[in-house]
Amino acid sequence: MRLYAQTPARRSRQMLADLIAVVLIAAAVKFALAVHDAIMLLAEPGRKAQSAGDSLAGGLGDAGDAASKVPFVGGSLKKPLLSAADAATGLSDAGKSLEGMVGHLAALAAVALIVLSVSFVLLLWLPPRLLWIRRSSTTRRLLDAPGGNDLLALRALTGPQRRLATISVPPGGLADAWRRGDQEVIADLSRLTLRQAGLRP
Repeated sequence: MRLYAQTPARRSRQMLADLIAVVLIAAAVKFALAVHDAIMLLAEPGRKAQSAGDSLAGGLGDAGDAASKVPFVGGSLKKPLLSAADAATGLSDAGKSLEGMVGHLAALAAVALIVLSVSFVLLLWLPPRLLWIRRSSTTRRLLDAPGGNDLLALRALTGPQRRLATISVPPGGLADAWRRGDQEVIADLSRLTLRQAGLRP
């Protein structure tokens, strides 16, 4: 199986198309990661709320422990401080939840962008490449088969007529020369088919 044409012009076009496809895929991935990072900036308030809530809950918990040691009123002082610490823990949990939600959204957006853009590039680039690989393999198989030159010459005759302009036409025409088994005309037509496929004899 041949991945690239043997003729320089077609091989250059194929390599250029492959390079463009790789660059587009890399650009799509880079863009998706940039979108991910931009969305993750929205998680900063959640991180700050989580950090502030944890710090406040810890401080209020310590204050409650210290207040419980006050004689006679320690228990009364401790209860509101522990309630406030629970509220601060709730703030921390809300911040953590916001951060997780934003992170999930950022990951989904990045994956969706990568999948959509890479699929689009592959749909434009891959089918023509696979079609050329299949056609070149078929053409090479025909050439290697018994009477392959005749088959390729016939393919040239049944193809677009404008391609035949490069071949000198003998008296009676190309089709007549092919029917008569004119080896020179058959070789020219066979080479034409190979050249159109990007292959060499």
